[in-house]
Amino acid sequence: MDKTQQVQSMTETLSKFIAYFGKVLPDDIRQKLEELRKIETTPMAALIYDTMFKNQELAAKLNRPSCQDTGVIQFFARVGTRFPLIDDLSEIFRNSVLDATKHAPLRHNSVETFDEYNTGLNVGYRTPSIDWEIVPKSDKLDVDIYMAGGGCTLPGRAMVLMPGAGYEGVADFVLDVMTSYGPNACPPLLVGVGVATSVETAAILSKRALMRPLGSHNPNEKAALMERELTKAIDAIGLGPQGLKGERSVMGVHIENAARHPSTIGVAVNTGCWSHRRGNIAFGPDLTYTIVSHKEAVL
Repeated sequence: MDKTQQVQSMTETLSKFIAYFGKVLPDDIRQKLEELRKIETTPMAALIYDTMFKNQELAAKLNRPSCQDTGVIQFFARVGTRFPLIDDLSEIFRNSVLDATKHAPLRHNSVETFDEYNTGLNVGYRTPSIDWEIVPKSDKLDVDIYMAGGGCTLPGRAMVLMPGAGYEGVADFVLDVMTSYGPNACPPLLVGVGVATSVETAAILSKRALMRPLGSHNPNEKAALMERELTKAIDAIGLGPQGLKGERSVMGVHIENAARHPSTIGVAVNTGCWSHRRGNIAFGPDLTYTIVSHKEAVL
């Protein structure tokens, strides 16, 4: 294939993948929901989980997104400097969203700020958002694609704590967020926490935390301990599935961190809902791909 054909092929692959994971949850999310279903003892909680599984069956059967809010499409790309289409990736990502909007289909969720009109295309000024991580001397691309829904991830919270607040202040902030808007974000939730030096650095880390596979832990032992303790604390709130009470409130808590200024502790929280629609796909230099998040996916 010439370069034009390569660009078109990769665009079509990503478009099909976006359409696919809008209907089929990642393997780790499905397994976690099944695990949580077994824990619940109240009839209402059990019924809600059963309805979630029925939702997945119907989404596949009817070939329709599993939630009417297909969110804002966001890309988290780790791209090698030698990846053959590195110069074309912004265009490829944008066009894959355009194509998926027509064929998935995706709800039109891109409203131009200030001008206040829906583009009807799911793309607009500076969207879709792309978070870049450049990998020197690599010829591969690994990308997480995420449907950031209006009720779960998009109403995230971020602030800067004074250093005297300490990590107890971080925990307090997370729990305050969970009790204020957690019930509206369609639990059980995947909670992403970013701890860094400012609101913007913490915010992007909290979103990256949602891309991690369930069951993974922060490599820092103290951060991993906070992940476990926050999981216990949020579960103790008793949100339960869809915020209607239950034994568990979260699928997990993931913390991502960066070094900070000694005078500040930036902290941010983003949540993924039970229908955590993310996909991970990796491309080699010949553009062959492996779908990591959905082992049985066929595009």
